[in-house]
Amino acid sequence: MKLAAIDIGSNAARLLITEVVENGTAKPEFNKMNLIRVPLRLGFDVFENKLISKEKSDMLVQTLKAFRHLINAYRVDAIKACATSAMRDALNAKEILETVKQETGLDIDVISGDTEANLVYENHVAENMDKEHSYMYIDVGGGSTETSFFSNGILVFKKSYNIGTIRLLKKMVPENDWEEMKEEIKNATRGHKKVVAIGSGGNINKVFSMSKRKDGKSLPLELLRDYYKELDAVTLEDRITKYSLREDRADVIVPALLIYINIMRWAGAEEIYVPKIGLADGLIQHLWEEVKGTVKL
Repeated sequence: MKLAAIDIGSNAARLLITEVVENGTAKPEFNKMNLIRVPLRLGFDVFENKLISKEKSDMLVQTLKAFRHLINAYRVDAIKACATSAMRDALNAKEILETVKQETGLDIDVISGDTEANLVYENHVAENMDKEHSYMYIDVGGGSTETSFFSNGILVFKKSYNIGTIRLLKKMVPENDWEEMKEEIKNATRGHKKVVAIGSGGNINKVFSMSKRKDGKSLPLELLRDYYKELDAVTLEDRITKYSLREDRADVIVPALLIYINIMRWAGAEEIYVPKIGLADGLIQHLWEEVKGTVKL
C-alpha cells in the first residue's frame, strides 16, 4: 500500500510518499519512495504580519498542485496533510485552505502543538533504544519546538513552545518564553535516569550530515556547541559558500542549534541521536494505523 503525507511547516512544505509492505511479521516495512521539500517560508510572513501574503499563498497552492500530481503519478492509496505553527497563527488561514481545497482537492488539517509532538514520537524511536536512559524528543521547526520526555517507557512530559528558528530570526521570542521552557524542562527531567536526546527537523539532520558520522551514532553536545560558534561567527554568505548550505538553511541553522543546545543543557543530555525522522514520518505512521483501523478516524 502506498501512503502520502504532506507537512506544511513554517519554513518548508514536504511531501513524503511511502510504500508499506506487510511480510507476515508483526511490524510492516515502511519504504520511503520519495521526499520532496519546497522552502515556502510561510513563517516570515505570519510571525511579523499575522497574515500569509498573496505571493506566499499562490506559492503554496502551486506547490500543493505539484504534490497532488506526484501523488496521482505514484497511485497513492491514502493521504494525510497537516499544517503547523505558521498556519496556526495566520489570520487568513481558513480562506487559504479553502482555496487549496478548491484547487487541489486536498484537505489540510491545522494541528495543535500537542498533536504535532504526538506525531513526531509516533515514530517510536525510543522503543528501540536501551532501557538505561530517559529520552527527550526535540523537534525544532520555524515557528515552534515540540518536546516529549519519556522515562521507563512512559510519557512523562510533553509541551509545544512558540520558540522556532524563524521567530528567533525575527526577534519575536520574549525572554520569559525561554525561562518557561528552561524551568519546565528542568522540572520534567529532574530525578529521572540520565537523559539522551532524540532530534528531528531539517536543521539537526543537516548538522548530522556535516559531522560525517555514521548512521546510528550520536552527536555530542560539545560538537553542537562547536558548530554553533563556528556558524554564528561567519556571515550568511560564508555559510552558503563555505559549508555548501542552501540560503533557506543557512539562516535558520544557527537559531536551531541554539534551541537544541539549550534544551539538552536543561535536560542534562550530553548526546543527541538523529534518526532522520520528522512530522511527515509520524503522519505516515498515523495514517497507516487509521487505514488498518487501529485508531478512530
